[in-house]
Amino acid sequence: MKMKNKYSGFIWLVVLMCALATGLSFLDRQVLSISIIEIKGELNINDTDYGLINTSFLVGYAIMFTLGGILIDRFGSRKGLALSVALWSVATFMHGFADNFYEFALFRFILGVGEGGAFPGVIKAVVEWVPKKNRALANGLAIGGSAFGAVVAPPLTVSLMDSVGWRGVFFIVGGIGILWTLIWLFFPQAKSENNHLNKELSNNRSDVPPLRKQLLGLLKSKEAGTFILIRFLLDPIIYFYMFWIPKFLNETKGVSLEIIGNLFWIPYLALGVSNIFGGFVSDIVLKKTGDVNLSRKAVMGFAALLTASAIFVRYTDSVGVIILLLSSAFFAHGLWITNYITSIGDMFGKNSSSTVVGLSGTAGALSSLIVNPFMGVIIYRFSYNPLWIYAGVMYSVAFIIFTLAIPRIKSISNSLTKSIRDERV
Repeated sequence: MKMKNKYSGFIWLVVLMCALATGLSFLDRQVLSISIIEIKGELNINDTDYGLINTSFLVGYAIMFTLGGILIDRFGSRKGLALSVALWSVATFMHGFADNFYEFALFRFILGVGEGGAFPGVIKAVVEWVPKKNRALANGLAIGGSAFGAVVAPPLTVSLMDSVGWRGVFFIVGGIGILWTLIWLFFPQAKSENNHLNKELSNNRSDVPPLRKQLLGLLKSKEAGTFILIRFLLDPIIYFYMFWIPKFLNETKGVSLEIIGNLFWIPYLALGVSNIFGGFVSDIVLKKTGDVNLSRKAVMGFAALLTASAIFVRYTDSVGVIILLLSSAFFAHGLWITNYITSIGDMFGKNSSSTVVGLSGTAGALSSLIVNPFMGVIIYRFSYNPLWIYAGVMYSVAFIIFTLAIPRIKSISNSLTKSIRDERV
């Protein structure tokens, strides 16, 4: 019994390390969105250049979102996650040596390649280490670390820039990631320490169709296609928020770097809270009504309406009102994404949920990759206004598509698996 308790404590230490990893991933990608305010003048980087730099990140991210899970499944979370964090941390560190557009684009691409393995890695670690009865909580904590990283990024970046300059910020946050990697490598392989879970996982995988059949079958599924399309439409909005808002506030609203650092963490805190709150409310509705469709869509519909707050950012110069509107939009996204992912689990079950999440994530990254360069051009030639309108309208469009294409959220896992197995490929 003592060994079991000791082992249980170690499991939650693994979860803590996973939360730190996702927190570092969002911290590292956010540093440039804050420091670009100073970098652009020093290195003569314009909006179009900045859009292309962000695009280079998305190229690497899209590549590894597809391949990361396969590689981490092959090598395990210990080696796979260590390689992922080490790669993006070294890339972050190298940002501090960048002197021109091309060097930033290269290091940003490598950062994207590394970070593309972050979420597949932590999800794999949770599956390897955590018993099934605790996995929902463990996943919530591990993935929730990303919101914490986004919260601390603005004030930490501004504070460090005041003391060590923008180059020093990249050296410090990159070094923290390298330290995380060294600590992680002291953790044992899950396979040798968690054999009872490996047996469970092996049993879980026994009824999964071959990869090629599974992918082709899902791509032919209307339901999977709907989830993929929704991410394709909405993910550019999130990258607009992450990459462009600090610059927008500084250039169009006259908000100083110090104020951005002091206040821009608030919308990300709203996002982190709503990730948890969205699941909590949905579960309450489900318990009271027994209706999965109602419980998920009620929250998603409300979230879609709330995202319209983004449209009004362009009409005010009050920093307080802007932060309130942004917090509402971020809060709405948290409600939306929690129930979006939960709906995938409701419909596709254990056999295909991760694959659908991966395919939709890749679609979102590719969409952002296509759209992001045009954001810089739109801002340079026109203004930010078209982007704010898109951000405020598109969630409602996506919700209408979701409701029409999937009238009822219900499990299709068994029927889909059977049809995939029976189909000749």
